[in-house]
Amino acid sequence: MRNYVGISAVLFCAALANAQAPATPAYVTIPLEITVNKPAAEVWARVGKYCDIAEWLQVPSCTILSGKDGEVGAVRSIGNEILVGKTEYSYTYTQPVREGRPYNLYHGTLEARPLTATTSKIYYTLLYDNSMLADDAARERDKAQRTASFTRAIQNMKTLAEGGTLPPPPARAGRGR
Repeated sequence: MRNYVGISAVLFCAALANAQAPATPAYVTIPLEITVNKPAAEVWARVGKYCDIAEWLQVPSCTILSGKDGEVGAVRSIGNEILVGKTEYSYTYTQPVREGRPYNLYHGTLEARPLTATTSKIYYTLLYDNSMLADDAARERDKAQRTASFTRAIQNMKTLAEGGTLPPPPARAGRGR
């Protein structure tokens, strides 16, 4: 009996050693900014409501699923994103763990910051972990796609805040954020 226990322990330790360790997080930060020819208060009034994202990201709709619109804890239908922090001209949100999908710690912060009495800057920063993607090439493609999508979004915010009209949205691939 002693040999079987010893062999089992050795096999168990070998299996543990050969098991794939969880991927080391590969945190990606995408900082974007754009100058707007409007005061921060006007910019925020035009593009800073929690569901304004539907207009400037050019997605079909956004609704508040729970909580109160604009208050910490509100959940919007886009990505089931939860408002986790806010100031007068900013908010930060996160996406929750979703069944059947790897958790990537996705967070975004949108801010309108005054530059002068008549100009401001929009900052949009994304942070997430893309370690679950297959390889460096896949991680770079993912980052490039998100950068392009949110660069278009801040350009749309600038257009809206300055009183312009948005161009038609680009054709979407079947991939979510």
